[in-house]
Amino acid sequence: MLQRDDDEHEVPFGWHAPFEHIVNAFLAKDFCLLDHRGDRVEPIDPSTAKSIADNIAAYGAPLAALNAATWERSIYRWMDGYWQFLVDLTTDEEEVSDLTLHARLDDAPTARLEVQSVHVP
Repeated sequence: MLQRDDDEHEVPFGWHAPFEHIVNAFLAKDFCLLDHRGDRVEPIDPSTAKSIADNIAAYGAPLAALNAATWERSIYRWMDGYWQFLVDLTTDEEEVSDLTLHARLDDAPTARLEVQSVHVP
């Protein structure tokens, strides 16, 4: 159960797999999530996917599968109608980088993660 308060919370274990799925799709260059559909994740529109790919490339270190250490810094927060997730990504050079995946989850029974961006905040 996700909290609805003003605090930042660790991403619950049950949400680790969807984020790992997203990163694995990015590693396969599937930035729209068309070939790596997940039951808890929305496909990403082409313009957002291009921006994500460009930001990952501009970061300067290749993206890698999420390291367990990422969950020590990644958070979510209630935003009055939806939850905002910030997941710090792993690169070949850093277990936890400054490159962050931003995603939204609406407060609805059938809501799916909507990846909004990947950038350095």
